Amino acid sequence: MSCKVAYLFTLFCRLTLESQLTALRCAQPPENIPTSKSSWFSTPADNICGNTSWELNLQRSGFWRKPSVACSLGRRGAWSPGYFDCLTLPVCRAPPPIGRPRPWGSPEVPPLDSHGSLTDWRSLVPGLLGSRWFNSSSQNYSTLLLEDQAGVLYVGARGAIFALVTRDIGAAGSSRTINWEASAGQKLQCLNKGRDNQTECFNHIRFLQRFNETHLYVCGTHAFRPMCTYIDVDHFTLSSGFEDGREKCPYDPTNGYTGLFVDGEMYTASQYDFRSSPDIRRNYPYPTVKTEEGPIRWLLEANFVGSALVRDSVNSSVGDDDKIYFFFTERSQEQSPFFSQTRVARVARVCKGDWGGLRTLQKKWTSFLKARLVCSIPDYEFHLNVLRSVFLVEAQPAQSSIFYGVFGLEWTNVKTSAICRYSVEDVQKTFDGPFMESQESKWIEYTGKVPEPRPGSCITDAFRARGINSSRDLPDEVLNFARRHPLMSRHVRPQEERPLLFKRNVGYTQIAVRRVTALDGRPYHVLFIGTDEGWLHRAVEVGGRVHIIEELQLFEKTQPVDRLVISPLQRSIYIGSPTGVLQLPLSTCSRYTSCFDCIFARDPFCAWNGSACADIDLHPHFLRSGLIQDILKGNRGCKNTKDGPTVFRVRSVMAGDDVLLQCELRSNLAAPRWTFNGRELQGYGLDSGFRVGTDGLLLIGARAEQSGHYACFAVENGVHVLAANYTVRVRTETVQPGESAPPPFPATERPLPSPPAPLEPVPLPQTFRNMETVYISLVAILGGLCLVLSVVLLYMSFSARTARRGKRGQQGPGRNERKRSSHMELKTISSRCNGERAERDERMAGATTVDGLLQIVPGEGQASPSKDSLPPAPPLPAPPPLPSSEYANGLSATLPSVLRKMNGNSYVLLRQADSDTTSPLYHSFTEELNRILEKRKHTQLVTSQPDESSV
Repeated sequence: MSCKVAYLFTLFCRLTLESQLTALRCAQPPENIPTSKSSWFSTPADNICGNTSWELNLQRSGFWRKPSVACSLGRRGAWSPGYFDCLTLPVCRAPPPIGRPRPWGSPEVPPLDSHGSLTDWRSLVPGLLGSRWFNSSSQNYSTLLLEDQAGVLYVGARGAIFALVTRDIGAAGSSRTINWEASAGQKLQCLNKGRDNQTECFNHIRFLQRFNETHLYVCGTHAFRPMCTYIDVDHFTLSSGFEDGREKCPYDPTNGYTGLFVDGEMYTASQYDFRSSPDIRRNYPYPTVKTEEGPIRWLLEANFVGSALVRDSVNSSVGDDDKIYFFFTERSQEQSPFFSQTRVARVARVCKGDWGGLRTLQKKWTSFLKARLVCSIPDYEFHLNVLRSVFLVEAQPAQSSIFYGVFGLEWTNVKTSAICRYSVEDVQKTFDGPFMESQESKWIEYTGKVPEPRPGSCITDAFRARGINSSRDLPDEVLNFARRHPLMSRHVRPQEERPLLFKRNVGYTQIAVRRVTALDGRPYHVLFIGTDEGWLHRAVEVGGRVHIIEELQLFEKTQPVDRLVISPLQRSIYIGSPTGVLQLPLSTCSRYTSCFDCIFARDPFCAWNGSACADIDLHPHFLRSGLIQDILKGNRGCKNTKDGPTVFRVRSVMAGDDVLLQCELRSNLAAPRWTFNGRELQGYGLDSGFRVGTDGLLLIGARAEQSGHYACFAVENGVHVLAANYTVRVRTETVQPGESAPPPFPATERPLPSPPAPLEPVPLPQTFRNMETVYISLVAILGGLCLVLSVVLLYMSFSARTARRGKRGQQGPGRNERKRSSHMELKTISSRCNGERAERDERMAGATTVDGLLQIVPGEGQASPSKDSLPPAPPLPAPPPLPSSEYANGLSATLPSVLRKMNGNSYVLLRQADSDTTSPLYHSFTEELNRILEKRKHTQLVTSQPDESSV
C-alpha cells in the first residue's frame, strides 16, 4: 500500500513539474479558439510567446504544443509573415504529426525532408486539397478496376465488391455493393487447416476484370478454397453459378498475384494449389497452358507483382504476335562467387498465340523466356534485387513502349528504394540474345548451336513461309531445347544505366505514370509513387532524373499504399489501402501562391497566368500564350525579385544577447543567403558571431558593430528571391519605460514602414525574470516535498517490515531449536571397498567410536541436499518379518527398514549431534545401531565380499 501511495505521489509531482515548465516557457494560446473539433488557424508569434528566448527555442524545435493546441512554424502551403500555423484539437485527442523541423546546416545545402532527400513541398493530412474518401466495414481495398468512359471504379475488398462513381467516390448514396463472404462451414475448414481466422479465413477478392459487355469476372480466395463467378453489370449482382478457382486464383491472400483478360483469354500468374507452386497460366479457354516443372523448373519460388500486354501485332511488318510480359522476383539460379544474392528480379514473356507443342511440351508454353532485370548503382555495384511494382507506358510503335519498376532490398532491416526505367525494345534484344544452360547444377552461358527456328520465338511470317503456322507445328528438337533453356544470359539494364530515383529510409510499394504535354510541346512523365507508410510522392522525370514536386501524407494512421489507378478523364488518382479508397486530383495548382512557387515547382500541370498559378488543361490552346512555365530548369519567367509580401521587422536588443532573425523559405529546395548592409555574410560559425540555419540567422552575443540592415534571400535554381528584411539595433543601455526606440536604418531603396508601437511596460512582479524566479522557487519547493515524503514512506515501510520479522522471531526459536537438536546430516564420501575382512571390521569398529561417525553401505536412500531441509525423525516401527534369504550375513534382520532402503551405490556419512541437544528418538536409534555393530563383530561372513546390504 505504501509503495502505491509513493508511486501516485511521484506521478503527481511529475505532472505538476511538467505543467509548471510549460507555463514557464510559453503563454496561453489566443482566445476564442474552437476546441470542439480539429481546425486550422493562424496567429501572430507574439500571441504564442512574448519573449526572445522562447522564440529562439521555438525556432530550433519548430513545434509548440498545449493540451488543446498544436502549432508549428508556417512553412508549408500559404504562410503569413510572422505567423504560426496551428491546429486546435479536442482535449482527449493527441495532435497529429506536424512534421520535422528544418535542420540547421550550411546555407549552401538545401534542407532535407524526413526521408533524407530533396523535396519541394510537403503536405500533411489536413492539407490534402480536393480529396474524397470511401470506406466501409470491409478491409483490404487492394483490387481496383477503372472504367473511365463509363465513370465507374470497381473495388474488390475482403468479402465485398463495390461500384463507385469516379467523379466523387465519397458521394453519399452513389455506391453499389455486393457482399460475397465465405460460409461459416468453409471458415471452419480453413481454421482446421491451421490458418489464421483473423486474416486468412475470409474471401479476399484477387481478380476483377471485364469479361464482356454485360459481365465482369471475379475470383476470391474464399477461405482457402478459391472460387470464381460472374457479375451482372447492369444489376450489379452475382450470377447463380460458381466455378472452382484453384487454377485461377491463389489460396493465400498474401501471395503475389497478377492477371488480365486479353481478347477473351484469361492469363494469370501466382502460386497455385495448396502447396503454393508458382506458375504462369492461360486458364480460359481450355485447355490450360502452363509452365514446365521438369527436368528444369522454369520458376523458383516466384512472387509476381504485375503483367502487361504489348501489341506487337499492330502495324507489324513481319506479322509478329502480341506478347504478355510478367514481372516477378524469384530465387536465384545463377549462383556464382560474384553473384551472392538469393533472390533476383525477372521479366518473363509468352506469346498470345502459343498453344503448346504437339508431342513435346503438350499444354506447356513453347515461347516462355525469362531474363534478369538489373537496377543498381554501378559506381558501387549496389543491386536492388526485389521488384515491388511495375507500370507500362504504352506507345506506338509498341517497341518504343517503356515500363517503370520499383525496386527494393531483400533485407528487411534496410529500407531503401529505387525506380528504374526500361524499354520494351531492350527487353526484346535480351530475349534474342544467348541462352543459359544448367551443367552440374551450375548455370553457364550456352555456346553450342541453337536449332532453327529459334526456340522461344513467336509465330511470324517467316515461320509461316516454312509451313509452321502454330506452336504445335514446331519440331521436337526446338521444343526440347526450349524446355531446357528458359533463362537468358544477358541482363535487361535500365535506360541511363542507373536508377532514375534512389531513396534511403523509404519503402516504395506502388507506382503509376501519366504522360503530360507541357507548354513547350514536350511530353513529360509524371510519376505517382506510394510508400509503405501511407505517403504519395508526385514527381516529374526531367532529363533522366526525377524531381519530386511534392509529398502528400494520405492517412492519419500509418498504412501502406496497395494500389494506384489514374483517371485521365476525371484528372484524379485513386489510391487503394487496407482501410479504404482515396481520391486525389492529379495536381493542385492553387497550392502555389506566387510566381516563383509556380515556376520552381516544375509541375507540368501548372503555369503562371500573371496573377495566379492555373491548370493548363483548363485553358484552351489559343489562350495559353500568356502562361509561363519552365519544366527543364525551373528558373525562368518571373520578373520580380520578391516572392509575395516581404517580411520587415525592426529588432532592438541588448548587447551580449542572442537574437534570431527568422527567414521562412517557402520551398524545401531553397537555400538561405544573408546580406549585411548590402554585402553577403561570410564565414558562418560561432567565431564569426553568427550562425545561419534553414530557419534564420542567429546573432550570438550581439555587439554594437552588428547593428545594421540584414536581408535574407531564398536561392533556388540560381535565382535570388528576397524573403525577409531586418533592421537590428544593438543597445548598450537599457531602454527606460516611455523612451522611444532609435530610428531604423535609413539607407534603403524604398521607405520602410514605421516600427510597431512598443509593448506597454508591465509591473515588475510580472516581468519574465521575476516570474522565472517564482517558478524556479515553486519547482524547488515541490521537489523538496517529494524528497521528504519519499523518505518518510520508505522509513514507514522499513519499520513495518522489521516489526513483522520480530514477531516471527519471537514465535519461532523453540521450533528452530528442536530442528537443530534432532538433526542428522548425511554426506556422500568416497572410499574403497578393497581389503581384508579384518581390516574392514576394524575400520567399521573404529567408525563407531571416532567422533561419533558411522560409515554404512546403504540400500536405496538418498543424501540430504541441505542441513535445514530434514524433518524431525519419526519413531521407528518394529521391523516386519523378512524371508530367510535376507539373513545371509546375519545382519539384515536386525537393520531398521530405513537403513535398508538407502542408496547402495555410495557411502553415506551420518554425523550425530551433541548429546546434550539430542532428542529421545536419537537414543533409540543409536542403541539399535550399537547392538547391530556389536553383533556384527561376532558374525562370520559366508563370502569374502559383502553383499550390497552388509554394513
